[in-house]
Amino acid sequence: MTYAMYLILFLFVLGLVAVASNPSPYFAALGLVVVAVMGCWVLVGHGGSFLSLILLLIYLGGMLVVFAYSAALAAEPYPESWGSWPVLVNMMIYLVGVILVSALFWGGWYGFSWVSADELGGFSVFRGDVGGVALMYSLGGLMLIIGAWVLLLTLFVVLELTRGLSRGALRAV
Repeated sequence: MTYAMYLILFLFVLGLVAVASNPSPYFAALGLVVVAVMGCWVLVGHGGSFLSLILLLIYLGGMLVVFAYSAALAAEPYPESWGSWPVLVNMMIYLVGVILVSALFWGGWYGFSWVSADELGGFSVFRGDVGGVALMYSLGGLMLIIGAWVLLLTLFVVLELTRGLSRGALRAV
């Protein structure tokens, strides 16, 4: 399980480097999907299966809105992909930086930190993530409603900006 978590965290960092090094929103969106999926797999590895599924659905919905907005604003006919030299140089610089920073803090990692939430509960009736979901709906219900309304408003703003060539806010002058 530890080696699987190392692989998942490596792919997570690789997705972050792909997002940070790519200037085009078309190719950076794929890196964001990799980061979202790997982050949710980290939560699944620690015992939060329900919470990771909900987080993935919410995050991919919000990312769809951001991708539609950024793709509407990006008007480059030939975007730079991951195979172009400037993007590869940026990726290598970021990877070397991540390796140097991780080598600096490598002594603080210990094996007992890979314990899942279910192993710490003892003889609990609920799983670790179900109790958190109950608290989220009871104490954070107002924030969930506000967050849903903000996402809905953002969706309408993006749709209004990209509505058409003659009626939307993004039109050729």
